[in-house]
Parts: sequence; C-alpha cells; structure tokens
Amino acid sequence: MITKLDKNKVRKKRHARVRTKISGTESRPRLSVYRSNKNIYAQLIDDENGVTLASASTLDKELEIESAGNAEAAQKVGELIAKRAADKNIKSVVFDRGGYLYHGRVKALADAARENGLEF
Repeated sequence: MITKLDKNKVRKKRHARVRTKISGTESRPRLSVYRSNKNIYAQLIDDENGVTLASASTLDKELEIESAGNAEAAQKVGELIAKRAADKNIKSVVFDRGGYLYHGRVKALADAARENGLEF
C-alpha cells in the first residue's frame, strides 16, 4: 500500500541529516533559513555557545513589504541579514537551507546575502 508522504516530515529528516555535518562557530556562524507559507526567517547561529548572533525575517518592521511569502520578500530578508552580519563584523558563514530545496525563496535569500557581502 502506497502512503502519501508528509513534505514537512521528509524535510525535517533531510535537515537532521545535514545538521550532523554542519555547525556554526563564533567566527563562522550558521546562516539558518526557515520558510513558512507566509514568511521567511534567517538567523546567524553560533552552535558552540548556543547563541543567535543576528536574525531577520519578513516580520521585521523596517522591511516595508506588501507580500511576505514571495521571492522578492526573501531577497530583502537576505539583504537585511547580510547588513546585520556586517554590523557584527561577520563576513563568512555556513549556509543551512533547513532541508528545503535550493530554489525559489531560499535561493533568493542566499543570492541577496551573497551580493551584500556574506561569503558561503
């Protein structure tokens, strides 16, 4: 009998597998991306100390966006997280796409972060 796979369950399994291999440090934090249906979130995480160094999302008040669930909004979040990383003298990060395919909103966020000075 064939059962329907839960996309989020498969994503979480993929994410757990990736997380065994990558980890953020204070000098090179992990850029973690979470995507919901309506918003997208990005965090710079130091896994050694268990601390979030910076974060950005489509819910931030300084981002004036009409629709938060599209690639254009994700691009603005990528620019904002790169700006906040630069403020804390962070140039290089490890990219954690959260088990999502590198496509669409996740790709837009990553490309915008790269264009604004983050290296990964």
